[in-house]
Amino acid sequence: MNYKLILHPNVYKDLKSLSTTQETLVFKQFKKLVKSPELGKPLGHKAGFNLSGCKKMYVDKKKIRIVYRIINDEIIVEVIVVGKRDDMKVYAEASERLN
Repeated sequence: MNYKLILHPNVYKDLKSLSTTQETLVFKQFKKLVKSPELGKPLGHKAGFNLSGCKKMYVDKKKIRIVYRIINDEIIVEVIVVGKRDDMKVYAEASERLN
């Protein structure tokens, strides 16, 4: 059973900041997510941000992170943020978008 992939509205802006190659790699990971959302690693509390219930997936040799959550009762994978880990910025952005 495939999950439905939903992107936070700001993820489109996140994707534009990536190179074409990185964007292609992100979309490959999106395809994996809809089939097996449990592939990511749980986040919990990360750098002072409460991201419990969220997971992360790496892209481009761990340069890029996809932060997402699974909504099982609706069979949905919601991508919250896609970005570089620089100074934990991607996790701060994820926390902000969840609130």
